[in-house]
Amino acid sequence: MFMPVIMAGGSGTRLWPLSRGNYPKQFLALTGAHSMLQQTLLRLKGIAHSAPLLICNEDHRFIAAEQLRQLHINDAAILLEPVGRNTAPAIALAALKAVQQGDDPLLLVLAADHVINDTAAFQSAVLQAENFANSGKLVTFGIVPTHAETGYGYIRRGGSAADAYYVQSFVEKPNAATAEQYLQTGEYYWNSGMFMFKASAYLQQLQAFRPDIYQACVAALTEQTPDLDFIRINKAAFMACPDDSIDYAIMEPLTAQATDSVVVVPLDAGWNDVGGFAALWEVADKDANGNVLQGDVLTENSQNCFVRSEQQLIATVGVSDLVVISTKDAVLVAHKDQAQNVKAIVNQLKAAGRPEVTFHREVYRPWGKYDSVDQGERFQVKRITVKPGAKLSVQMHHHRAEHWIVVSGTAKVSIDGVDQYLTENQSVYIPITAVHALENPGKVPLELIEVQSGSYLGEDDIVRFEDRYGRA
Repeated sequence: MFMPVIMAGGSGTRLWPLSRGNYPKQFLALTGAHSMLQQTLLRLKGIAHSAPLLICNEDHRFIAAEQLRQLHINDAAILLEPVGRNTAPAIALAALKAVQQGDDPLLLVLAADHVINDTAAFQSAVLQAENFANSGKLVTFGIVPTHAETGYGYIRRGGSAADAYYVQSFVEKPNAATAEQYLQTGEYYWNSGMFMFKASAYLQQLQAFRPDIYQACVAALTEQTPDLDFIRINKAAFMACPDDSIDYAIMEPLTAQATDSVVVVPLDAGWNDVGGFAALWEVADKDANGNVLQGDVLTENSQNCFVRSEQQLIATVGVSDLVVISTKDAVLVAHKDQAQNVKAIVNQLKAAGRPEVTFHREVYRPWGKYDSVDQGERFQVKRITVKPGAKLSVQMHHHRAEHWIVVSGTAKVSIDGVDQYLTENQSVYIPITAVHALENPGKVPLELIEVQSGSYLGEDDIVRFEDRYGRA
């Protein structure tokens, strides 16, 4: 039996405007009904494993918890990274946390944002890896390449080890000619970034090659604070930790010693890391013209396009090899061969301080979500959805008043200590500086329209007095 360690801290900037800072690609449903994180967890169904450990950014904690809840996974631990420090420290936190509980489990380290089409082949490779990991080996999964890819690092196999191979070396991303040479030899695999090993085996190698990372992670875990579904660690100690990947920190120097400590298990399971829209087009279902069409889309004489609409109608005529993405607040049009360069647009948005780089128009909160429908110089209109039984914080605003109109469901509203209930078509006014709270006491979602008015309408004009989600 093994412990799944799910790395869910990526940003996914090459999939903007679908992926944003506060809602990156691992939480999006890009290739089916479930998000990529949920698909990663569902992929483990049917093979024996213990409760998973999820490692994610603090800003994404409520999204992660909600997506676990949707799968009825109630025993998972969610460890919050105060800052991103790459994969070597993140895995160290997981390994240290595992051995602190008095065990030395096998850790199956998975990224939360990979596509794997053949679940049976994946599970077979995991079971094969268990045999090696139980004997103290560090196991990596090498993707059987389908073409000469320059965007991935490679693993060169050495001598045979039963149905796997010892690793001869990890190599950097090659140029086109070198990638073609790798493909022809049959000795190279794409580096998937997935691993399996005993917690103690990883920590032993980390102590040997990067004692600075090891000590920083030990210091960070000396202070653990439970917070609802989450585990917080010492922020200052972890911020002092060096930033490094497991490949650079351990795998490359270890294999350079020509040891038999690292084994690669070949994996041929329809793997894709969905690093951009071209990759997403490759793995998605296509029509007879090679188009991937998602949402309200019409095409005429269009071929090999990826077109996705989250709201309004998109129509294409006489185009090919385009990526067209329309969200509620942004539109991207790119040639498929240039879609990787969307990161340059993200950098422009960051430099300009634009909110679209971080936030969708629809923003998720632990109690539900809100959609910013309209805004002007001194007003803003939101559509708010509150989950059954959920409650917003008891709060106050210095600069804005609010008017709530119930669309459906029942709202329990408290204003300066006075409670009242509102149902469909009823409304209430909350003056500036009034202490107020909103709760859904019913069994169905509460939908309401909020009209804000005032001199400043920023989300930071909230003074919280009480909050069941630990934000006060």
